[in-house]
Amino acid sequence: MNVKAMAGAVAAICLPLASSPAADPAMIARGKYLVTIASCHDCHTPGFFLGKPDMARYLGGSDVGFELPGLGVFHGPNLTPDKATGLGDWTDAQIVAAIQTGTRPDGRMLAPIMPYHAFAALTKQDAAAIVAFLRTIPAVQNKVVGPFGPSETPTSFVMKVVPPGAK
Repeated sequence: MNVKAMAGAVAAICLPLASSPAADPAMIARGKYLVTIASCHDCHTPGFFLGKPDMARYLGGSDVGFELPGLGVFHGPNLTPDKATGLGDWTDAQIVAAIQTGTRPDGRMLAPIMPYHAFAALTKQDAAAIVAFLRTIPAVQNKVVGPFGPSETPTSFVMKVVPPGAK
């Protein structure tokens, strides 16, 4: 199955999420727990990698990029419900597809540093809980820079990810 077909299948399975009534507090608490143990804040909260996480902009997008040799530099995007710079205009099914297949609503793939292969094993209930929690956090307007291709110069602090055996 190709990536677009897989994303469509995930979306079809999860479409009821987009029209479901407001999540209950237990579901939101479960989502917060899962986001916390998955350390989503590491890559998606400004200041985290510089030792000073800005919790007023929790999950508002990283100010540090990851350089992946041959691919470019990628920043953890804004996961808040801000409509202009975050996930505010994404459906629940689109968020689940990104988390579990690495596919954005526009069809582009997320950077391979995003552990969507591991998150593919989430249950439907856990994926829905993560979305429910993300819908409850304060919206942060923060346009994250990038991505930058391998020949482009990033405009932010960059951490280089060097696989074993690479030079």
